[in-house]
Amino acid sequence: MGRRSGRLKIPNLCCREPVSVLAGPIADDRVRFMSESGSTISDDHRSAAAFRAEGAGHAGSLGSILSGCGLFVLMLSLQPFAGVPQQTAPGESTGNIVNQVGWFGLGLVFLVAMLGLAQRDVLARLGFGRWAVIFGIAAISIAQSLDPTASWRGLLLTAIVMIVVAGVLVLPRDEHGFATAAVNACLALLLLVYAMLVLAPHLVVHGAEGAEGVHAGDWLGHLAHKNFAAPVFSIVAMIGIYGWRSGLRWRGGLVIALGVLFVLNSGSKTTMGFLPLAIGVVTLARITGRPGLAVLAHVVLVALIAALTVGSVMSPELNAMLKAVIADPTFTGRDEIWKFALQRISERPWFGYGYASFWQTPAVTGFEENYEASWDIRGIGSGHNSYLDAALTFGVPGAVLAIWLLMGQPLFDYIRSRRIPENRNLVDLFAMILILMTYVGMLETFPLNRADPLWVLFAMAVLGLSLAARMRTKAP
Repeated sequence: MGRRSGRLKIPNLCCREPVSVLAGPIADDRVRFMSESGSTISDDHRSAAAFRAEGAGHAGSLGSILSGCGLFVLMLSLQPFAGVPQQTAPGESTGNIVNQVGWFGLGLVFLVAMLGLAQRDVLARLGFGRWAVIFGIAAISIAQSLDPTASWRGLLLTAIVMIVVAGVLVLPRDEHGFATAAVNACLALLLLVYAMLVLAPHLVVHGAEGAEGVHAGDWLGHLAHKNFAAPVFSIVAMIGIYGWRSGLRWRGGLVIALGVLFVLNSGSKTTMGFLPLAIGVVTLARITGRPGLAVLAHVVLVALIAALTVGSVMSPELNAMLKAVIADPTFTGRDEIWKFALQRISERPWFGYGYASFWQTPAVTGFEENYEASWDIRGIGSGHNSYLDAALTFGVPGAVLAIWLLMGQPLFDYIRSRRIPENRNLVDLFAMILILMTYVGMLETFPLNRADPLWVLFAMAVLGLSLAARMRTKAP
């Protein structure tokens, strides 16, 4: 028997074509891939190009699976259905071993995956400079913290979670892969939560007992409170809209329907109002083709909402106007928290109190209880306003810079990226999330809040807009 011609070559399994939802720099219309690929058996009838395509397909599938799993965990958290967290005593550690070990492991997995699968030019455009400034502001503020060790631990966890957020965006091979991964992750979350409504409703619906008894019957899902759950499921509905526009009709439609149904049953009136506002602002850009006009409308709405929330505790005229508009001008007692926060900001306006070093610390718990107030400020976990809490944490100068980088500059990224036809569906999703969370920030606190689903979904939008302003999305 004659010997077959050709030599047996050992496949190089380490060299795979990188994958990403983003194809390459705007200045170059070509899809850029690394040239290295696995070797082939030389006497196979298939070409080397076919083997490269097959290898890239497997890598792309792995990237999309990891992206979907990562987004699912980011939305679910590592401790779902845990109920209202227990208050910690002054000086007691707030560390959580499940979060620390779990997110460290996930961060390591996604870091390795990005280095092995994502395009190098995409990784280089993740906007490290912007995030270095944001995290630098938080790091500098730790010098003011009462417990620097706890503050550093929290900031490190926030940075590790950001690795997973970045992986969700850059690991899919193309935009269709990202859309499929995102919609599937939302479907999995919705099916889990709706199943719990049937199997264990006491875990996903506010009960009548305790301090939160006034919310009895409102859906809180897998999170600790309806006011956290409603924005998350609003974003889930937005991902459904994106999926619908991307061609995933029945799955996208199902995500929209189930997400909106959850928001309606959450009882969160402000989120019910903010959701259509955010969708409407972005729809204005789609209809007119002028994203700048949508941004202008958004800025006007931000000013109006700010005037009617924190502004109402600073101006008697605005407070009188608010009383004529809504039934509860106190926003369930938040006005008293805002007044307290404003007083504390005035005491330390330049440097603040340090990252994660104000609420539930001796800076607050040392005060005597005010029996006339609706809230006991000694036990609350935040100021229920992202902008006031940023000033409390970083000082006014640091807060202004951080808020600009997180909520101002991304609007210019949106205007630039929407001029690229291939990017429009994706950046509209990120813009809806950014706009919604800017409004939600008037009533809740989330920036740099470790693995809080509100924070990580917002950070995904900010990072996505930054990438899309510099690169084109890749079609399947």
